[in-house]
Amino acid sequence: MPKILLIEDEEKIARFVELELTHEGYEVFKAMDGRKGLEMAESGGYDLLLLDIMLPELNGMEVLRRLRKTSSVPVIMLTARDAVMDKVTGLDAGADDYITKPFSIEELLARIRLALRKQQTPALPQLVCGPLAMDIARHTVAVDGEQVDLTGREFSLLQMLIENQSIVLTRDALMERVWGYDYVGETNIVDVYIRYLRSKIDDRFNIKLIHTVRGVGYTIKQEQGHD
Repeated sequence: MPKILLIEDEEKIARFVELELTHEGYEVFKAMDGRKGLEMAESGGYDLLLLDIMLPELNGMEVLRRLRKTSSVPVIMLTARDAVMDKVTGLDAGADDYITKPFSIEELLARIRLALRKQQTPALPQLVCGPLAMDIARHTVAVDGEQVDLTGREFSLLQMLIENQSIVLTRDALMERVWGYDYVGETNIVDVYIRYLRSKIDDRFNIKLIHTVRGVGYTIKQEQGHD
């Protein structure tokens, strides 16, 4: 029975979600404020977190940032308004998905099932491309042993590239897999984040891993030196 931690301060919503998830066969644990929620989340043992943004004691974004230092448990953010920046900030901080209030229980259940399926998919504990190593479980990146600090979105983009080494991924494919099919924002967001990665990896360490295939998209492969 999957264990879900619900961190939500609105009693009516928390009770409704708890009843529906319990009916669907999930074991639900609740926290009514961010500080208690973080304490419970850090204790481990949960298969998924449902995390509200607007929380007393500690807001959801801060809970997520602190949690991601030690845990890769799937997190679905609950947002009170359909604000693009809330979603972008949450995803960049390491959220796996988001859902806007008011939401239907059917949509929430579908997103939970998707997040749990992704979590159950076997993943390599470490991905390597030349001198670059990604530890998926610890959510870390290093080049020749030197730590590289990435945002959640940068990490997801790099992971998608390195899992498909030497395969050219189109901008549309990267947009859909990393940002989600319903992302609303600048169409050149992929190019912007590729520049971020190049600055932090290729330029910093004087290597050439990330390549542009003009008119198509991007790929990553081992190759020393600059073009």
